[in-house]
Amino acid sequence: MIAAPPPSVIPTPIGVGAAYRPPARTQTVKTGRPVGTFRCGATGKRYGVHLELFARRRVVIVPAGIGIATARRCSYAARTRTPTGVVEIVAGARLTLGDLFRIWGQPLGRGRLAGFRKNGPLLAFVRGRRWRGDPAAIPLTRHAQIVLELGGYVPPHPSFLFPGDL
Repeated sequence: MIAAPPPSVIPTPIGVGAAYRPPARTQTVKTGRPVGTFRCGATGKRYGVHLELFARRRVVIVPAGIGIATARRCSYAARTRTPTGVVEIVAGARLTLGDLFRIWGQPLGRGRLAGFRKNGPLLAFVRGRRWRGDPAAIPLTRHAQIVLELGGYVPPHPSFLFPGDL
């Protein structure tokens, strides 16, 4: 028997179109060149952060391959290996959400989220609670659950069940 999700979990559809499926890598990351102060080749134990993105009340996919250089077979301090929103961070790296978006090559700002723009505010939630500061400053701490929303409200999930190795 399959258990029903808790009533607080509301299924949200994935948006239609390319904007809801942004690419994982820029040419810089594909080739393993530096992205600002970040270098490809970050090693060490990693922990997980879960990131959920919503635009116009639809899911924006956090793709597999962010921070992974295909040409050099190396990765940056933040990377994704699956399209689940799980971001792997090198322990001790002290990264922020702005750093992740820089490595990803996607915009993040007051009214911007990946390929979306809106005059209204970008809402941010950490562990289900509203983040009142700059979303780019959100620290990527172990097992953080981060939700960003632009152009409509979706009740944020306060937690995420991480795989055993993260």
